[in-house]
Amino acid sequence: MLDHFKLPDDTIVAPATSSGQSAIAVVRLSGRNVLEIADKIFKGKLLSEQKSHTLHYGHIFNDDTLIDEVVISIFKGPKSFTAEDSIEISCHGSPFIQEQIVQTCISAGARLADPGEFSMRAYLNGRIDLAQAESIADVIASQNQSQLDLAMKQLKGGLSNHLQSLRTQLLDFVSLIELELDFGEEDVEFADRTKLREQVQEILNYIEPLIQSFKYGNAIKNGIPVAIVGRPNAGKSSLLNALLNDDRAIVSEIAGTTRDTIEEELHIQGVAFRFIDTAGIRQTEDSIEKIGIEKALKKITEASVVIYIFDQSKLSAEDVLRDIEMIRSNNSSAELVAIGNKEDIKQLNEKWFNKIDLKVNHRLSVNLKTQVDQTLKHLHKQLLQIVDFKKDFESNAIVSNVRHHKCLLEAKEALLEVIKLMDGNATSDLLAFEMKRAIQSIGDITGLISNDEVLGNIFGKFCIGK
Repeated sequence: MLDHFKLPDDTIVAPATSSGQSAIAVVRLSGRNVLEIADKIFKGKLLSEQKSHTLHYGHIFNDDTLIDEVVISIFKGPKSFTAEDSIEISCHGSPFIQEQIVQTCISAGARLADPGEFSMRAYLNGRIDLAQAESIADVIASQNQSQLDLAMKQLKGGLSNHLQSLRTQLLDFVSLIELELDFGEEDVEFADRTKLREQVQEILNYIEPLIQSFKYGNAIKNGIPVAIVGRPNAGKSSLLNALLNDDRAIVSEIAGTTRDTIEEELHIQGVAFRFIDTAGIRQTEDSIEKIGIEKALKKITEASVVIYIFDQSKLSAEDVLRDIEMIRSNNSSAELVAIGNKEDIKQLNEKWFNKIDLKVNHRLSVNLKTQVDQTLKHLHKQLLQIVDFKKDFESNAIVSNVRHHKCLLEAKEALLEVIKLMDGNATSDLLAFEMKRAIQSIGDITGLISNDEVLGNIFGKFCIGK
């Protein structure tokens, strides 16, 4: 863990590729004495005399002992990731060779990097802001196209650019309000209160969509949670198995066989969905089944999408509507997809379904035994339509980080308080205090204002070579 945050003046080294055997690996160095250290261990051209962004073939030696045949990339600051002089040593992928190169660099004057220290140096040297630094970890962790697109948008400053503009506007007004405090005895008003209120409201109108975008951004980042719920033997486990194309859940004619939640991830056209099969919801005296039902209800509250599957041959419209009301009482904001199973056994009229359509977002009538492919095709289409609300945010930045979301909520709270104070003709000092609180919260996102504890928590989660 990084113990303090100041502009560094030493040289760090670490493997930049994952552990284990591979064809090649990369060892990264960054810092003031990088090229001096490189010249001590590299036999080939004198690297300190070479141009930036060039490649050089040669050998790494520890004293007179040959370690490996390598290619070294040179990146001179400030045109490098860390904004410092940096080199990357491409070597053979033996873990032993990588360790020997790292130890040789340490013997020559470098030290082993802390987790995330390369990214931390990029941040401290003004190469990236804190929001961009966090997005680097998201890029590395991305497992599908949607996650990568979102992380790359943040890395390019999609959120940071918008927030900087908001913060500048607030700073301008705070400066004027504080100027009023300096002339308190003269009763002068430098900041137009009407204009200030309009400006604060405009910023609130901008922040609110950012806050709302978190539901989508977090879902894309971590996978969209989809709870599959219904009564026992409705076909929940059959649906999960069909989605996964695998016998993941036990399917039985005996009611109540699913007593715990089963969770699996599936990618549909680059979007990650986390499907959760739950215990059948019913009244029961079985203590273990009751625990499973409680877990099912909890999963409903956490889901972005709820698939409610019901047996058309057994339930009346009133039964289904009662189940839907129960789901809505546990999660009113989730997209609700109702799937009527076993349509071949009892063909229900459209009037019956019209009652359901008023309560759900989407509805299907299927037979999971004979219409699996057709069911999956329709369900995939509806799930993708549900997450397609990302279009609402295309002209704006998308928030996917829990810390950023929390900071925006704090900024919103402070700005709402500013409006309340203005409506009550509060004094300038109170207005300045709340506006500074909003500026602090916005600045915390990009790292313009931050503390060692926050930075340590962020960079400490990075891998060593990043």
